[in-house]
Amino acid sequence: MTMDVNQEPEAQRGNRKERVGIVISASMNKTITVASRRLKKHDLYKKTLRRTKKFKAHDEAETCQVGDLVKIRETRPLSKTKRWRLVEVVKRAE
Repeated sequence: MTMDVNQEPEAQRGNRKERVGIVISASMNKTITVASRRLKKHDLYKKTLRRTKKFKAHDEAETCQVGDLVKIRETRPLSKTKRWRLVEVVKRAE
């Protein structure tokens, strides 16, 4: 199998996880902290629970502010805790 030169780099790397979340911290240089929420049903009681997970993401241009809704994508390790990269700002904070 030969690789086409015009193929996108994303296609070569395979599937990467994407998450949408709210920026909760932008005080570090080129790094944002994103809180992603998901809903999970309790196994026994069937009540819907909110679960929050925090991710550190790379923001090269430092465009994000606290409260922005952003999309992040999984990437190679950029530091000890940073494994995600900013893809786009979905909605700006008011």
